Amino acid sequence: MTAVVSPTPLATSRGLDPRAIASIEAVLIPVGALVASAVLFSLFLLALGKSPATFFSLVWTGGFGSAFSIQNSLQRAAPLILTGLAFATPARIGLTLLGAEGALVLGGFSSAAIAIPLVTFGFPAFIGLPLMALAAMLVGGVWIGLAGWLRHYRGVNETISSLLLGYIAIAIMNFFVEGLLRDPASANKPSTMPIGDAYRVGSMPGTSVHWGLAAGLILAVVLYILMTRTTFGFAARMTGGNVRAAKAQGLPVGFLVVTCCAIAGACAGLAGFYEVAAIHGQANASLVAGYGFTGILVAFLARQNPLAIIPVAIMFGALDAAGGLVQRRMAMPDATVLVLQGIIFVVLLVSETFYGRIPFLQPRTTGDRT
Repeated sequence: MTAVVSPTPLATSRGLDPRAIASIEAVLIPVGALVASAVLFSLFLLALGKSPATFFSLVWTGGFGSAFSIQNSLQRAAPLILTGLAFATPARIGLTLLGAEGALVLGGFSSAAIAIPLVTFGFPAFIGLPLMALAAMLVGGVWIGLAGWLRHYRGVNETISSLLLGYIAIAIMNFFVEGLLRDPASANKPSTMPIGDAYRVGSMPGTSVHWGLAAGLILAVVLYILMTRTTFGFAARMTGGNVRAAKAQGLPVGFLVVTCCAIAGACAGLAGFYEVAAIHGQANASLVAGYGFTGILVAFLARQNPLAIIPVAIMFGALDAAGGLVQRRMAMPDATVLVLQGIIFVVLLVSETFYGRIPFLQPRTTGDRT
């Protein structure tokens, strides 16, 4: 009688499960990308005859060296948190949208435009400001939601459509700001009518940072819970993983796609509202500041995690805040930090190829295969 030899179960040489490996990679690879970017940028500075140590020292001083620097960094991080969320939310459902800049601009313009009759007819700020914020979020949500609708129902590539919609949004703002809604007093820089001090959003108590930061923090927590602790978030992640499987399970894929895009647009539109109500006081070309595109970099580095977007946005806010100090101390243009941001973005894209391919994290199987 022949004895049946049961095969010995395969064992792994490391006790790491796939979730632990994914968690390690989610931290290790972005940090490694930042280190590699710093090295490459240091070589760039050395080629120009500048000291990398001096540059990074000034970035720290300009971003976190004093209470004023920290608050300046937080102020600049506020729109980056919101635009980072605008990229991360549709990314969870498998969409790559580049339209946050346009939604921010159009949202800011909409809030400034609706403020004109509100200010003219003397509506109180407790009525006017919520209406301005609502208009900005509604317009931004519809604008980016349109890209999601085109993607799902007409098969239009969402990356291209959202990017083109962004350019159209900027053109719409310029058309009205330089024409119908132009304030006659804005001779050198076409702008809408100022919203007035009564409609300005103030700073949080004890700081010089406007309430847009608090709004970004709250939305980051809310979207994290929505995407990780609710059936909507589970359905969105399932759709992002496999659209056909989601449809086979009867999930409302079209609703999920359009809703995630609308949420993204609302976040960017809210950033535009705070740029108008807390920073500029009117809509003009200053709204086109590149926050929407920097938000893409923020979301990439944070791995589309809403909570991780917060510290990453603060880091890039500090980089932006330190630009003026670098210009004065090192006799370099303040756009130098944009070169660093560009290098980080390219290195991050390259680092995406390392997920699941780091040798010392890959389990080795041992045991009898008979």
